[in-house]
Amino acid sequence: MPTAKRVFLLLVLLSSAVAAAPWAHAGTCESLIHLKLPDTTITLAKLETTETYKPGKIETQGPPLTDLPAFCRVAAEIRSTSDSRIKFEIWMPTSGWNGRFMGVGNGGWSGEIWYPFMGTALRDHYATASTDTGHEGSFRDASFALGHPEKLVDFEYRAVHEMTIKAKAIIAAYYGEAPKFSYWDGCSSGGREGLVEAQRFPKDYDGIIAGAPANNWVPLMASGVWIWQANHDGDARVLSRDKLKVLHQGALDACDLLDGVKDGVIGNPQSCRFDPQVLRCKGEANANCLTGPEVEAADKIYQGPKNPRTGERIFPGLEPGSELKWWMFGDGDDPAIVGSYFGYLVFKDSGWKAARLNFDSDIALAEKLNGRELSANDPNLGEFFAEGGKVILYHGLTDPIIAPQNTIDYYRRVSRESGARAEASVRLFLAPGMDHCFGGAGPSTFDARKSLVDWVEQSKAPEMILAAHPPDRPGAAREPDKTRPLCA
Repeated sequence: MPTAKRVFLLLVLLSSAVAAAPWAHAGTCESLIHLKLPDTTITLAKLETTETYKPGKIETQGPPLTDLPAFCRVAAEIRSTSDSRIKFEIWMPTSGWNGRFMGVGNGGWSGEIWYPFMGTALRDHYATASTDTGHEGSFRDASFALGHPEKLVDFEYRAVHEMTIKAKAIIAAYYGEAPKFSYWDGCSSGGREGLVEAQRFPKDYDGIIAGAPANNWVPLMASGVWIWQANHDGDARVLSRDKLKVLHQGALDACDLLDGVKDGVIGNPQSCRFDPQVLRCKGEANANCLTGPEVEAADKIYQGPKNPRTGERIFPGLEPGSELKWWMFGDGDDPAIVGSYFGYLVFKDSGWKAARLNFDSDIALAEKLNGRELSANDPNLGEFFAEGGKVILYHGLTDPIIAPQNTIDYYRRVSRESGARAEASVRLFLAPGMDHCFGGAGPSTFDARKSLVDWVEQSKAPEMILAAHPPDRPGAAREPDKTRPLCA
């Protein structure tokens, strides 16, 4: 064979080998600063390690940013319109990349990149990205959208989609190949973001984890205000945290043993027939019973918001067993996350107060203004399923923020819409004793990512996920003090 031809074939073989190896870099990390992408400016491209990476102030609570493997950190800004400025970061392991991309979701109105959860994905050898959803600000605060409709569009869907497209391009530029599979992992607003992706952009992700999704936006906002109103008489709070403990113990006394195990967890709250009337004070009010107004407040929160004119349910109520954290919407002068929505996005009034909400006309107005755009409630996931997409939904049954029945209802509507295809493509896992996204008296830590990967890549549909409960004692060993299977 002529020498020139042998050299050519050798170069072809070497090029193929480099392209196939997931750890082979097409360019240096620093060279990505010059990468040109539509509407995008890369502002940082730097090799980082646990020693060099120093996160700034992070409002998001999550896993510690320690023991990170060496990674290429890229920060970028996307300007889709003149009033749109979407920031995101992508972290790519310098060695051992598993060939996958993991998008990480946000919570509330979060206007920051969720670094702690990027760290978890990075340690599992994913290339991972997160966005500030197009604005800077607290997860409690929707003021960014007042007078800025393009920023609201960013929050609704554009930021995550644009981040996803650009992140895949950056991965391809760094490794010399696109990710073989792309996954989404988010809870609460991050769960909503995942369902938005499945509904609007079915080619973006192969698999989506949507925990406690805030997908039914206006009714959810109404639910938070309902809880706040139920627990307030003027400026006075009705159910103190001490009385919530009394109420919670009453629910446990009535229903803890329904599953045959006394463990401080109600296994199936939907089967619990607890009536707070049994705790009503028989004589003088005292610390161990509930007054009439306290019983009435509890009843309203269990029932959930209703339209006062038609009696129609607006959103499900919270479940027995969730009482200890009802203060999350029940304390303070105003319920920040939900009050911020009505104040800034519905009434355009920074001084709006939750006590003024009308659960008939005001809810109708909110739905008309932006209810469809902010929600991810479409049960038709046919295009996503046709692409081979899989969805894992999960919800803690003691969630005090988003009633778990909302996710159950959505799952049932998806199943009715797509029938056998849904049965092959979506699973719902309910976690007894788990609060909002994490924590609670029941096992609440589990590896949904591995289950999703096995499902997408090996067609192993998850029928059970093992959940663990870490010990609450400070300084205790990290081995779980209890575990339980979560069944699909």
